Amino acid sequence: MKRINFDRKKQRKIRHKRITNLLNRVDNTKPRLNVSKTDHHIYAQIIDDTTGKVLVSSSTLSLKLKGKNVQIAEKIGEDIAKKATAKKIKEVTFDRGGNLYHGKVKSLADAARKNGLKF
Repeated sequence: MKRINFDRKKQRKIRHKRITNLLNRVDNTKPRLNVSKTDHHIYAQIIDDTTGKVLVSSSTLSLKLKGKNVQIAEKIGEDIAKKATAKKIKEVTFDRGGNLYHGKVKSLADAARKNGLKF
């Protein structure tokens, strides 16, 4: 089957818009755990949408980790959860940023849940 109008970037933007609209409708009192990734790095930020400020952040750059596998994403999830609990943030909403809940994004979320974040 041919995919005539298939564009990965366009599909990701559509997913991201759908997720963001859902998060805004459901609950915008909790801070948002935003996950973004590039080919080489993974970034996680906890953002307070009422003030528009980043409360906690973690990435492969800040931890000086190299590689692009699932174990590194788990370390980022553990680090963001520890930093969040130190700032007394217990509940967040999860924003996967248009990425599929699979692989690195899933392992980061699972590691954050294991270390005390609820979403």
